Amino acid sequence: MLLHSVGQKITEENVKKILQSAGAKVDEAKVKALVNALEGVDINEVVKQAALPVTVAPSTKEEKVEKKEEKKVEEEEKKVEEAASGLASLFG
Repeated sequence: MLLHSVGQKITEENVKKILQSAGAKVDEAKVKALVNALEGVDINEVVKQAALPVTVAPSTKEEKVEKKEEKKVEEEEKKVEEAASGLASLFG
């Protein structure tokens, strides 16, 4: 993205320079794979598609029940912890 935004070609050499300037260890195989994967890709189009809003699926009844059960368990655990701390204060 950085290379594209400044109008530079996405080459192995340019990617390596960026990684090295950031202090990252350069993995030659990953750099080569990245450059090959981006070859022929219209980055502007990909960015436009990625910028589209994503809809979130509504939660199901099952998820709501699980959340309620988790909340009950957390409340019970909190009560046990409070009771334990009260007992601990008796001894010291």
